Amino acid sequence: MDEDTRYEAVRSRDGRFDGEFFFAVETTGIYCRPSCPAVTPKRHNVRFFATAAAAQGSGFRACRRCRPDAVPGSADWNVRADVVGRAMRLIGDGVVDREGVAGLAARLGYSARQVQRQLTTELGAGPVALARAQRAHTARVLLQTTDLPVTQIAFASGFASVRQFNDTMREVYASTPSELRAATRTTRRAATPTAGIPLRLAHRGPYQTGAAFDLLEAEAVTGVEEVSGARGRRMYRRTLRLPHGTGIVAVDERPGTARSASGANPGGWLDARLHLTDPRDLTTAVQRLRRLFDLDADPYAVDERLGTDERLAPLVAARPGLRSPGTADPEELAVRALVGRAESERLVRRYGKALDAPCGSLTHVFPEPAVLAEAEPEGPLGALTAALADGAVRLDPGADRDDAQQALYALPGLDGRVVAAIRTRALGDPDVAPPGLDVPDSWRPWRSYAVQHLRAAGKLEY
Repeated sequence: MDEDTRYEAVRSRDGRFDGEFFFAVETTGIYCRPSCPAVTPKRHNVRFFATAAAAQGSGFRACRRCRPDAVPGSADWNVRADVVGRAMRLIGDGVVDREGVAGLAARLGYSARQVQRQLTTELGAGPVALARAQRAHTARVLLQTTDLPVTQIAFASGFASVRQFNDTMREVYASTPSELRAATRTTRRAATPTAGIPLRLAHRGPYQTGAAFDLLEAEAVTGVEEVSGARGRRMYRRTLRLPHGTGIVAVDERPGTARSASGANPGGWLDARLHLTDPRDLTTAVQRLRRLFDLDADPYAVDERLGTDERLAPLVAARPGLRSPGTADPEELAVRALVGRAESERLVRRYGKALDAPCGSLTHVFPEPAVLAEAEPEGPLGALTAALADGAVRLDPGADRDDAQQALYALPGLDGRVVAAIRTRALGDPDVAPPGLDVPDSWRPWRSYAVQHLRAAGKLEY
């Protein structure tokens, strides 16, 4: 999009572009999402940025009215397989906070200088600035939804010191942490580490929650996952293995919706509640849930392309905004794709890590590849888990999809169906079709979504 087209999106408060770009107003020093309901600024006062971090780096603070830091992520990071797309997925997963820029660069196979240069050139911000913006958003969520002490929130969000935390919050939100907390104290739901952290997982455009929950219910592994309630009012719950501890999340099937000032529906959210043994895992947990529910997708682009196909047009019309769910744990997904649901439940009972405090039917975290490789080293399962454990196969958010696919095919016992499922769900590739399916070129680059339409319509089995 050129800048004139972006300004037209701002003038019409078009929520389709929330998260795809940001605009800042030089006379106020504030940056916003395109659908911000405030009075549209004059064109000559507006600057555009690819990321919130770039706007913050230029001295603009987040709008208190439209909360631009809370928009869905750019759909580009789902689609792109280049170093910038892989880097953004890794930064979202918290790699810079845990391993620094050197760790990010090592995972990408580039030097730190090359990563810095590519991100800055394309996005207007380097990895440190992008991670800093993410930390600020995490801190705001914790301040406004929990009663954790401010000092604990600073370190849980990834800041190196309380001073750095305070300075960043003032720069980004023009408020101190205490002021941010006080502003919502009378309205926010009481939340403690015991009660869990309430979240709104934002998405753009329509979202077919029923189809997503149908898939999760069909696949649910006892002990790790459960889907309860009647259709339309279901609750999905699962355990999470995270870098610093474990977690349990509950996601409501009933979507929230939002409308822009123009009356258009720019999207909505899924209500969730997250229980963590260590609050430092909040950013990582949220990003993994977003990948599980495919919340950063661009349904307008997907539906526009697939809706022109004669075979898919009626399916798209029946289910606008259908998503291609991913996974909260790529290595777990790979094992489950190989062995199936019943065998996965056996592995959980025998080798899964028991939760310190079981929650109803949720009793275990899925066993790590290293545990399975040692316990059952024979056959395809042993080969896959050993390769995952020693890094011969990488499925993390920054993995190269083609390299991962080649490494998977080199393992014994993994056929095309299993590899396609892993590439679609674990690696988040939007353009995968299972072997044997007649796929026209007109479905590219959204073949994964086309497959979901066929499945939701009962034309393919899960």
